[in-house]
Amino acid sequence: MPHVITSLCLRDHGCMMVCPVECIVPGYPLEKWPTYYIDPEVCVDCGACVPECPHSAIFPQEEVPSAYTARGGEILNRIDLTGHYEGLSHQFGPYDPGTKKYPYIPVVLETVKQLNAGETIDLTPDIGRNADFFKNGPGYDARDPNKAIKDPHDQ
Repeated sequence: MPHVITSLCLRDHGCMMVCPVECIVPGYPLEKWPTYYIDPEVCVDCGACVPECPHSAIFPQEEVPSAYTARGGEILNRIDLTGHYEGLSHQFGPYDPGTKKYPYIPVVLETVKQLNAGETIDLTPDIGRNADFFKNGPGYDARDPNKAIKDPHDQ
């Protein structure tokens, strides 16, 4: 069974960097596909992505919790939410010759909610949403934002 990135994902980027079969794709446009997605047809179930995620958002498909109990402070990232989040990925972006550094990748989301300790949420809808990203959504075209926007109303 493949792994699934749930709505606890804050687009950290690390999972994509370690995937040996390159089946993890960042969603685009963000308002419609705010997390990263794993192609269930290509995932080899190696689990390399799981420890790379600092938000503990990745589960084997059969272990995605239907009653996830928040420790408190986790951030839920779903299209029906309207909260704001800004952070930095733990991955480095391209070299900046001006600062002579490799900056962290900034993450800005407008589809979040912070969870309270003890709050219980069902993450199993993310299984279908993950598959839908590749079946009916942009899939691998999301790597090229010019191809990912299929609906003219999204532009």
